[in-house]
This record gives sequence, C-alpha cells and structure tokens, in this order.
Amino acid sequence: MKVSWRTLGTVLLEDEVLDKAFSRAKKAADRVDDPDRVFRVRKQMTRMVQTAADIIATEFQELVAAWPSLDQSPLFDVAMIDACVGCDEYRKNLATLQWASKQVLNIASQNAKKIIRTGRTDLMHEARREAYGRISSIMRQVGPSLIWLSEARETLKRLPKVDPVSPCIVVCGAPNVGKSAFISALSTGKMEVNHYPFTTKQIHVGHFTHRRLQYQMVDTPGLLDRPMEERNHIEMQAIAALEHIGSLVLFLVDESESCGTPYEEQMNLLEEVQTLLPDTELMLVSSKADLLQPLPPMWDEVKVSEEAWRDEGSEGEPELPLLMDGEGRVCLSATENVGLDAMRLEIVRKVKAARPNNPMELPEGWYRQDV
Repeated sequence: MKVSWRTLGTVLLEDEVLDKAFSRAKKAADRVDDPDRVFRVRKQMTRMVQTAADIIATEFQELVAAWPSLDQSPLFDVAMIDACVGCDEYRKNLATLQWASKQVLNIASQNAKKIIRTGRTDLMHEARREAYGRISSIMRQVGPSLIWLSEARETLKRLPKVDPVSPCIVVCGAPNVGKSAFISALSTGKMEVNHYPFTTKQIHVGHFTHRRLQYQMVDTPGLLDRPMEERNHIEMQAIAALEHIGSLVLFLVDESESCGTPYEEQMNLLEEVQTLLPDTELMLVSSKADLLQPLPPMWDEVKVSEEAWRDEGSEGEPELPLLMDGEGRVCLSATENVGLDAMRLEIVRKVKAARPNNPMELPEGWYRQDV
C-alpha cells in the first residue's frame, strides 16, 4: 500500500473531537419533535448519546483506516517510519484509537438502554450526563495518542515519495563529501548545498530522464563512522534508503578531506555500507576532483568530450570517457561540471544491466491473476 503522507487529514486533538461530537449531538437533539414530554426527552437523550459516540467512533475509525498498515507497506516505507517515529509507537497509538472507538460505542449502548428503560426524565438526563462523563474519560486516555499522531503526521509528510518501479540511485557517503551538489548538478532535484556538515537533514529525491525513463536520485544524510546503535534518526533514514530502494548505490569519497572526515574513516564507512548491501551494486566515486592536486590526468580529455556531446544535443548513448583519478577510481567535479555527463551515462548502463529484461515479470508487490 503506497500512501502520500501529504494527503492525510489533520488529526483532531481531544478537545476538538469532543467539541465536534457534543455539538453534533446537541443539533441532533434539537431536531426531535414529539408532543409527549417523556417521549421527547427520551428521544433527545438517546439521540445525543448515540450521536456523540458515533461521531467519535467514526472519527477514529476513519483516521486508523487512512493511515497505512505496516504489514502491507513496502519495506522502504516501513523502515522510514521506524527511523522517523518508531513502528512500535505507530502501531500502539493507532490501536489505542481502535480500542477507544469500541469503548465509546459500548458506553452509548449501555446508557441508551438506561434511558429507554426509565419513565423519569431526571434519570434520562442523568444517564446522558453519565455517558458524556465516561466518553470524556475515554478521550482523556487517548489524548496523548492523538497528540503523538498529529506530530507524527507533520514528520511523516516530509518523507520523500519514491516510486518503487522506477530506477533508484542512492547517493551516500560521509557528511559534506558533495552528495547534494552532485545530485543537483545531475538531476532536477534542488538540494540545499552549503559548506558545513549535515546540510541534508532528511532524504531528498531528484530526478533525471533518459530516453523517456525517469531515474530517481536519492540524497541521503551524511553517515558518520560510528556504530549503528549510536546513530540518530537522520542517519537511520539514510540506512533505510540504502537497504530497501537502491537499484545502484554510489558511494562518494572526498580524497581531499575538505569534508572534515579523514579518508580512513570514509573507507571504514564504505566497508559498513558494503555489508548492508550484499545484493546491490555499489560504485565508488571520488568527488571534488577539482580539488585534487594534481588534477586527474584525463581532465582535459573528458571536459572536451562532454562539451562536444552537449553541443551536439546530448543525443544517444556514446561511450564518453569516465574521469579517472591517479588510482584508477572514477571521479567527477560537480562545481566545474566535469565528469558528470559520463557518469550519468554510466549510471544508465549499470541500471539497465541490473534491471530484469523479462517483459512478463511484474514489479515487487504486483500480482497477476491467471485467467
């Protein structure tokens, strides 16, 4: 089940739900018309209790139904929810609303019977007040859950939309190695690029299109070289992206160490990422090639080849030479726009080679009904 968190309705809090329920109940009672005073009061009190309970139960049931079931969600979405707000809390608070929905309906049923079974109007009013008191008590118990869900909605609606069918390239590495600058230069994604660590506070998605196929570029928060249990929720979002959505992973390293992370620590992080992704191709790319001293030997050749291809309209899939550093590692410069076109074409080739070529094979989660 794929959900757009941005379309989820606002979560009403305790007082708002009660105000909505009791005001609707009052209006329902005002519409009762019976010449017999006892019958009129009985109908009014019964309708107030049942209407208030129905409004609250419906509010909670619709809210629970609108939020996706973790059992039916893609692994990436579940991992992101767990990283951002916690799956256990997610389940617990939605379950609390389901419990409250049943409780208020039971209260309405019990007190409606008390109203119907008496002929004294004072006891009818008392039964209605008792029902309202018990319903208010239930609402106090679910108040914290409503607050949690309201805050979780604000957090979750900032999550990226990732198409599970389109190719997805995850870009990762230590903080400030140039991930955002690389994706901004390569795709339509407008990333915040600054010269201090942890500019990326959450996952962002950019896109580029090649031969009418859209490629997703996922910018992950910088990962620190430290144990998994010590990582914060921002870093856990990056881990979720790495584990569940990558058709190809680009690991960027900054050989100049201008990022502030020693090269040795970047290599330690690379080893950990490799253990997380045993089945996903990982490509090591050196960023900030313009800061290398001396410049990569192929700098001028690659620059001329890419400029010529752009001048010709960027058509086809030519074998543009990749920019290589002195150690034979692919590198690029997002600021000088050197090596980017060759890298884009290399990404297309690698993703195409990794994607299944069976036209009858459906994406994960899709099912075919045999006739």
